[in-house]
Amino acid sequence: MNPLIELKKLGQSVWLDNIRRGHIVSGDLKKLIDHDGISGETSNPTIFEKAIAGNSADYADAMRDLIRAGKSALEIYDALSIADVQMACDVFRPVYAATQGADGYVSIEVSPHLARDTAGTLADAKRLFTTVNRPNVMIKIPGTPEGVPAIEECLYSGVNVNVTLLFAVQAHEDVMWAYLRALERRAKEGKPIDRIASVASFFVSRIDTLGDKLLADKAQATNDPALKTKLESLQGKAAIANAKIAYAAFKNIFADPRFVALQAKGARVQRPLWASTSTKNPKYPDTLYVDTLIGPDTVNTLPPETIDAFRDHGKPRLTLEENLDDARRVLRDLESVGVSMDNVTRQVLDEGIVKFEQAFDQLLASIERRSKDG
Repeated sequence: MNPLIELKKLGQSVWLDNIRRGHIVSGDLKKLIDHDGISGETSNPTIFEKAIAGNSADYADAMRDLIRAGKSALEIYDALSIADVQMACDVFRPVYAATQGADGYVSIEVSPHLARDTAGTLADAKRLFTTVNRPNVMIKIPGTPEGVPAIEECLYSGVNVNVTLLFAVQAHEDVMWAYLRALERRAKEGKPIDRIASVASFFVSRIDTLGDKLLADKAQATNDPALKTKLESLQGKAAIANAKIAYAAFKNIFADPRFVALQAKGARVQRPLWASTSTKNPKYPDTLYVDTLIGPDTVNTLPPETIDAFRDHGKPRLTLEENLDDARRVLRDLESVGVSMDNVTRQVLDEGIVKFEQAFDQLLASIERRSKDG
């Protein structure tokens, strides 16, 4: 029994959270599809920075040609990343066909510098969708307040969207309603809605990274033994609780009569995608954010090391809707000890945007140096 294959039987798709040209051309990506049932792939600026800057041999020839053609660092990144995504889309095309468009998607992100720019995001998303020119590409757009109108407009225009950088349940709800509005607008105009695909990437581990630090600081500052015990008992609980509440919101919205009417015309749900699911704290099990978030109509995007870990010792069983009352209690308890989830999710969103901007800028600087070296 391969635990990764078992997840598919439980209604959860596993996507690879990584992209690299060598992995695609060597056939290793195809092996993950054939042997482990991996049914999609996600990328982000940090992943491309590691791939292009860190695996120079993979890109040496292509980069040399682009440098000789006088391309700028941004144009070189654009060409390399788009080519990778096109190749990956082609590898996943049989999955897309076999699942009738339910799976087999590869994601590419708009420039991270556009996270607060609605018009810029919309233009870049449409450009990427047209340029990649594959039915199974998804364009990643941050689920910021400025991103939501661009997300709705892209979906209305027929662009598949992977909404990224979702941390707060309210932000997730805003995105789901935007998805419904886009489909309603298309349906009203008689446009097909059965092949519009979208996932909502809800981030997990970063919530615990910050939440645990805040709890530890409070525990160190108090002399109250009971409070210290309570603070310590909440360590490692915030992220899973937050995700479970987000899934409950997903179930509620996609049971709404508005969606039921769209479903009758072929609409699919906008699946929650659990992102940032490798554990950052070595004290926690390396499959913590996989084992605890297994449920129907979901995706979990895993880096290679977490795929290996879950294949080896993952526990595939339905867990996502277990102990929902406990999840609500955890969030109440966090508020009662002064850890505001509103503040936590706001901070990790801001940090996430900056992190992607920095990775993007580092990559462009690396390409610039390579260009000067010839």
